[in-house]
Amino acid sequence: MPDPVHSPTAKTHARVNTPVPERVDVAIIGAGLGGLMAAARLAKQGRRVAVLDSHYVAGGCATMFGRGSGSERYAFDIGLHYVGDCGPEGRIPTLLREVGVEIDWRPLDPDGFDELVFPDLRFRIPASLGLYRDRLVAAFPAEKAGIDRYVRVLREVDVLGRAGAPRGWRLAWEAATRARVAAANKGATLGAFLDTCTKDRRLRAVIAGQNGDYGLPPSRVSLMLHCGLANHYFKGAYYPRGGGQVIADKLADVIEAAGGTVHLRHPVTGIVVESVGPADGRVAGIRYRSAHSRAEDPDRVLRSDLVVSNADLKRTLLELMPPNAVPSALRARAEHWEMGGAIFLTCLAVRGDLGALGATNYWQFDDYDFDSLYAEGKDGIPPVRGCYITSATQKDKGTPGHAPAGIETVEIMALVPGAPEVWGVAQAEVGRPRYRSSATYQEHKTRIEADLVGRLERLFPGSTSDIVHRESATPVTHSRFTGATAGSGYGLAATPEQFLANRPGARGPVAGLYFAGGNLRSGHGISGALASGAQAVLAIRRDEK
Repeated sequence: MPDPVHSPTAKTHARVNTPVPERVDVAIIGAGLGGLMAAARLAKQGRRVAVLDSHYVAGGCATMFGRGSGSERYAFDIGLHYVGDCGPEGRIPTLLREVGVEIDWRPLDPDGFDELVFPDLRFRIPASLGLYRDRLVAAFPAEKAGIDRYVRVLREVDVLGRAGAPRGWRLAWEAATRARVAAANKGATLGAFLDTCTKDRRLRAVIAGQNGDYGLPPSRVSLMLHCGLANHYFKGAYYPRGGGQVIADKLADVIEAAGGTVHLRHPVTGIVVESVGPADGRVAGIRYRSAHSRAEDPDRVLRSDLVVSNADLKRTLLELMPPNAVPSALRARAEHWEMGGAIFLTCLAVRGDLGALGATNYWQFDDYDFDSLYAEGKDGIPPVRGCYITSATQKDKGTPGHAPAGIETVEIMALVPGAPEVWGVAQAEVGRPRYRSSATYQEHKTRIEADLVGRLERLFPGSTSDIVHRESATPVTHSRFTGATAGSGYGLAATPEQFLANRPGARGPVAGLYFAGGNLRSGHGISGALASGAQAVLAIRRDEK
């Protein structure tokens, strides 16, 4: 029998109470996957590292939470519901294997890991680009030419983005000879490119049906990002046996086994810079508070030669850094960065059999017009017009610990506005749990939760007849636990203006400061976050040569 899902808080007490050293080689801000990957690599190089995070579990968006105890315990994923390209030589397993972490990846249904559900059309996305193309042509035979043009750009983006792809003039030559359509459209949005392929609104909606994976409509999202994400899953869709928390836990174990430390409930309040200006400044450590700090206690200081910030990038530059240590142009740019979408999450435990869901995710939409759906979210909190449904007990069959015997778990998500003000919460209240007493907040939360539960029932009749546990989280919840600007789990919005070379790199504005996380050129999501940690360490090593 496989190991059961273990408690996400199994090591919370120890990591909350582990003394913070006075000095380390590298201080890591944030125990998200980017920070943990950077820390694991640095610790295995023999450097002394310390990771500080305000949350009570490590993992950032890739955490789980538990309810109940013993045989009556439920476990739910926060942000990791499926990932792509996790075959033996896949990107994520390779990154993890480099620090000694092995995960047992469970494949979702290769014939349809995602199913798109529209008012009068259902479409299953297979883990095969060739089969996907054939299904599109079968569903839309009059659009074959446009479909083939879209599939061509998918293949070309895969050529340019593959591991070990050439750079410099060799990349330019490969783009000119093997990826001309992709190269000519690298600054385009998905919507603009589809204008050259088809006018069929249903086909366009099917192609953009996974837009919830990046939180932008076709008219705004970078074509390159969309294609990269689609290709990621054509290499197979997977779920980690034991749930999303297992990745963070194994990385944290690697850090500690190599002599590093992980400190939970230790919020970082600032980055210490030795100089008054960015031209000659250098980081000297971080300021932090502990779980045991009283309101009147001063911030503590952890001295370090280097700092890697895996915290929200806008907050790093605008709040944690001394204002005079950030160039004015960069500060202005950071103030205007747009964040990706925010998510409302409803978690259910139901008595019965959810076998009808299987190892498939469901994207349900009320309409084919995604741009209209997103536009309606600019002011206030509009009615929900679609959702995403997934079940860990179905994706991870046979692994005990997700729920008691006879109980299934299901998670339902919808994109919603992330600004706390529209939820009736002042920005200053986000970090404190008493925001939940807001009547406006509770009204919105109750309404959206009921809507999502209703959508599950309509799609799978009888599935909600015996709910034994229900709980929901809003973008305000997400900001409270991760510090994310506007409650976004996607980092900077992946528009053409904020993608590829327009996205920040690993180096900070002062010597010794580096970045990790989903805001960087490596992209958002689990794969992007893990890659960002590796790239931060690579930048450190190059700078030290």
